[in-house]
Amino acid sequence: METEEKRGIRKSQVGVVTSTAMQKTVTVAVDRRVPHRLYKKIQRRTSKFLAHDENQSCKVGDQVRIVETRPLSARKRWRVEKILASAVSVD
Repeated sequence: METEEKRGIRKSQVGVVTSTAMQKTVTVAVDRRVPHRLYKKIQRRTSKFLAHDENQSCKVGDQVRIVETRPLSARKRWRVEKILASAVSVD
């Protein structure tokens, strides 16, 4: 709690890892459901974020929680906090 008070509450989101091609960086797709402005039909929107994966432990298809952090590169402002569900690999 001490660090949370000092830094403030950070945003967190849950998404699926779509790419691990970079070193210590993963691409995470986050889905959200928003109503259409005029017709009010619920639509699914996807946003892609670059997240820092220090141990390179994420695999494509893993469900992860990412949290906001200081800018780490030109596009990377998130880091992987926890792997919630591992991807099922079929060999």
